[in-house]
Amino acid sequence: MTLHQHPEAIDSARLDKLAEVAIRVGLNLQPGQDLFLTAPVAALPLVRRIAEHAYKAGAGIVTPLLSDEGVTLARYRHAQDASFDKAPGWLYQGVARAFAENTARLAIVGDNPMLLANEDPSKVGRAAKANSLAYQPALEKIAGFDINWNIVAFPSAAWARQVFPDDGEDVAVRKLAEAIFAASRIDEADPVAAWKAHNAALRSRRDWLNGQRFAALHFTGPGTDLTVGLADGHDWQGGASPAKNGIVCNPNIPTEEVFTTPHARRVEGHASSTKPLSHQGALIDDIHVRFEGGRIVEARASRGEAVLSKVLDTDEGARRLGEVALVPNSSPISKSGILFYNTLFDENASCHIALGQCYSKCFVDGANLTPEQIAAQGGNKSLIHIDWMIGSGEVDIDGVHEDGRRVPVFRKGEWA
Repeated sequence: MTLHQHPEAIDSARLDKLAEVAIRVGLNLQPGQDLFLTAPVAALPLVRRIAEHAYKAGAGIVTPLLSDEGVTLARYRHAQDASFDKAPGWLYQGVARAFAENTARLAIVGDNPMLLANEDPSKVGRAAKANSLAYQPALEKIAGFDINWNIVAFPSAAWARQVFPDDGEDVAVRKLAEAIFAASRIDEADPVAAWKAHNAALRSRRDWLNGQRFAALHFTGPGTDLTVGLADGHDWQGGASPAKNGIVCNPNIPTEEVFTTPHARRVEGHASSTKPLSHQGALIDDIHVRFEGGRIVEARASRGEAVLSKVLDTDEGARRLGEVALVPNSSPISKSGILFYNTLFDENASCHIALGQCYSKCFVDGANLTPEQIAAQGGNKSLIHIDWMIGSGEVDIDGVHEDGRRVPVFRKGEWA
């Protein structure tokens, strides 16, 4: 494993623009606001530029927390068994406190998605569960959209080798960098203005859906005939939106989706995945599930079925939906034809559903609803939130009104 990156393979001017977009568009960081930042060690070139742009925007203090693949693997190779039921709860309590004090949150993704592919799946599962439990106090502030937060990506060599296995490392890194810059709208003459226009387009889709007030969405396509009831008082979101602290931010760069909360107890029928799901070092492919009363009662996969079963057994809410999202098949990420092995990108290639935790911001007046009210309106609660793709150029979607009236929403993977 090498720490050396390929600086010449990554255009530094565009990397700098990505950092600027992360601070100005992604976070919309405010003068005096602190920033908590996580990233793999490989992403240091982007971390440094983000810190620079954050301070130029008036940041109070930028605190980075770096992870390293070698350190992660050392645990799986040498740690005592009991280690895999532990997580640094003290750290997450501190992070939750930072969020309570209006610290912004930025995550840079770029780890090798297959890092844990050869490790003991039960250890991977136990570690993930312990981490999810410990992370809850901080995650609640993110899922509740208390603060402005953002995720961006860095083209690390380890990730690039997975995405482009047939290329030499330099070429793979360059290709992944190009793909990230294109998807993140960094190639536009004025990326900040391009994001403004893109957010306006997403907002018009969102407003149309909110005006319709559908009771359900009906997905039909090869291997899919799924009726997703929508939560009572659901609210469609997408693109830029205000966090509870009043700051308008773009949580995901890139993003192509409009999304809302399904009713956890009103999902019926069956669905098939249209792209592989990369989860904790395992690739789960050809997922087929059947829902009854909102719950997955049957699940299989041609690859990674054991991992899928573990995920579904995480807790009571893991077999129910927490999100449904609409993405046209002609999205730039879909058109690239690249499987990124990373949800931030892959979920923006097609319509998807997410198992697990719902977002309170996807309810009308969600900021003022109690967890009990959210549950009563159909919102799901779980330790997990895992998106997987069910959209393609062959999928149609109808919006179904309370009285049974149907309105075309998608035809052949595009907005109708």
